[in-house]
Amino acid sequence: QLQLVESGGGLVQPGGSLRLSCEASGFTLERYAIGWFRQAPGKERERLSCISAGGDYISLTNSMKGRFTISRDNAKNTVYLQMNSLKPEDTAIYYCATPKTIYCSDQYVTWGQGTQVTVSA
Repeated sequence: QLQLVESGGGLVQPGGSLRLSCEASGFTLERYAIGWFRQAPGKERERLSCISAGGDYISLTNSMKGRFTISRDNAKNTVYLQMNSLKPEDTAIYYCATPKTIYCSDQYVTWGQGTQVTVSA
């Protein structure tokens, strides 16, 4: 069964850093693009970043540039989202998902369960 599992969330102080992981099971992650999303309470889901299967294409929401970085380690079947200089407004549930294509897409068909990130003093 194809699954994505996020980890690495938690409570962090403003200005701190977290690295989220998205690990695949039941399939080889290197075959697919992976995107990161988040949803804060009372807000719509927001797409943050996407990395193609080969890692040669990366998209990142403008508001995240300079703070967030996406990367992948296909040998570990894992995609990462490095988040630095975190702000209270980054508090949300963070999800990874795949369109099950090698390139990034607007349609994502398989989602993880999410990991909570809370930025608070």
